[in-house]
Amino acid sequence: MPKVSVIIPTYNRANFLKEAIESVLNQTYKDYELIIVDDGSTDETQKIIAQYKNKLKYIVIPHHGVSKARNVGIKRAKGEFIAFLDSDDLWHPKKLEVQINFFDNHHNAIICQTEEIWLRNGKRVNPKKYHKKPSGMMFEKSLERCLISPSAVMMHKTLFEKVGLFDESFPACEDYDMWLRVTARFPVYLLPEPLVIKRGGHPDQLSKLVEALDKWRIKAIEKILKSGILNETQYKLALQELKKKCQIYANGCLKRNKFKEAKYYFKLPEKYQINCSTK
Repeated sequence: MPKVSVIIPTYNRANFLKEAIESVLNQTYKDYELIIVDDGSTDETQKIIAQYKNKLKYIVIPHHGVSKARNVGIKRAKGEFIAFLDSDDLWHPKKLEVQINFFDNHHNAIICQTEEIWLRNGKRVNPKKYHKKPSGMMFEKSLERCLISPSAVMMHKTLFEKVGLFDESFPACEDYDMWLRVTARFPVYLLPEPLVIKRGGHPDQLSKLVEALDKWRIKAIEKILKSGILNETQYKLALQELKKKCQIYANGCLKRNKFKEAKYYFKLPEKYQINCSTK
């Protein structure tokens, strides 16, 4: 049984996939299995995979989005730990080794992440101060923006038994939704080494769809407010962030003459304000 299951979800990323696979195969830590979940690619992905057929498990599913692909990988994983790698990102050779060493020395920890190097269109980008990753309990900061990268985390597989799998109804912000569920209950520890290279700027990235992201973040906050897992302080913080995000999104709707939608989002937080007094 491998100690770590590495899961790479991919969809039409043949031009990046080979480098991602190589960055896993070049890890100094070797007690892992590599699972590629192909979300119905129509490009040259299968030709890339054919070069590595004895070094990984290859699963092809109908196109359904990254949440489904990650969940299929989790269900097939045999490792005690799970580590994701997005197919357009890369790992430093010591990434797995550093994180396993952390867990070996912190037996109560259930999830950790490393720092990252950001590349946009091939050029290094310095993250701004508000992108700085905290360490430990970070629910409040996670409400504002996604501060956990799927390519940087490693977690006990049992974490998903506690918080659930990725929500397959989310076409975007599925990671934001997941990390809200995680950070509401568990500390996420930061290892300061930059052991992940995140490559951005390509045209098919979901993160370019700003309007859609705002909408799905609002849905994720609604979901956590309804979950019943938040304490009183967390509930109030989530409601405060919901108000802020709804205000911004509704104002955007007004600019696009979507008056009915704007009205809906202006009033949406009231639904949860009523429940706040019972928390």
